[in-house]
Amino acid sequence: MTQQQPTQEQPLLAVADLEVSFPGRRRRDPRIRVLHGVSVDVRPAETLGLVGESGSGKTTLGRAVLGLVPVQSGSVTFDGERIEHATARRRRELSRDLQVIFQDPYTSLNPSLTVGDTLSEPLLGQGIRAREARARVGGLLERVHLPADAAQRLPREFSGGQRQRVAIARALALRPKLIVCDEPVSALDLTTQRTVLELLLEIQEQTGVSYLFVSHDLSVVRFMSHRVAVIRGGEIVEVGEADQITARPEHPYTRELMLSAPTADVHEQRRRRRELARTARS
Repeated sequence: MTQQQPTQEQPLLAVADLEVSFPGRRRRDPRIRVLHGVSVDVRPAETLGLVGESGSGKTTLGRAVLGLVPVQSGSVTFDGERIEHATARRRRELSRDLQVIFQDPYTSLNPSLTVGDTLSEPLLGQGIRAREARARVGGLLERVHLPADAAQRLPREFSGGQRQRVAIARALALRPKLIVCDEPVSALDLTTQRTVLELLLEIQEQTGVSYLFVSHDLSVVRFMSHRVAVIRGGEIVEVGEADQITARPEHPYTRELMLSAPTADVHEQRRRRRELARTARS
């Protein structure tokens, strides 16, 4: 699937020369650098796919945008405002426009709250009255194609794909401008993945929301994204239009990700294994 490219506008999110490091295991150990001068941007109504293997720094970048990890240097600018060192109070205010969908729908929802309470919680936290919050819950459930009576049920009564739909509805509750999607389908089976991805695309078309879409799976990123940024060892090694990156990757690491992407075609699997073996020898 090829996404229609949004019109050229000033970036909604601009990350520039970002450096993030974590303390070593022991007090005297040197800090571990996780992101090294990372620069990416996301435009209004655009999906930027951020792809890399485990440990590449992709999730850390998403968490830095959300203010969940400290930034040593560089900048994160959202909607014209520098937010890399925003206060806790400002972060709460920013949650109206900047939201997240986490990887695991089994742990991202409070098991003791009904779906209705889960969806009302961010609305009430922003000062919206209970009656209006309840009215919005019905609209949110409709948007993610869940029945109205889902509001009275607990998360354990739903499948993994349905729980992720609830998580998507919660992220949409405050009508954000940007959602960080952190491996949002990796815990789901392939059929369910497809329906959730199509739902995210439908929501973007209806609302104009932007996505920073984090994944290890280049085939998923290709399906979702207008542009793709490839990250390896905490550095961006390639950025470009999704079609260009997947059809004519320039960096060897991107080609490795292409060849490692899962496929149900046995003959294609064998061809990719041979190609990877040739790449390793060269």
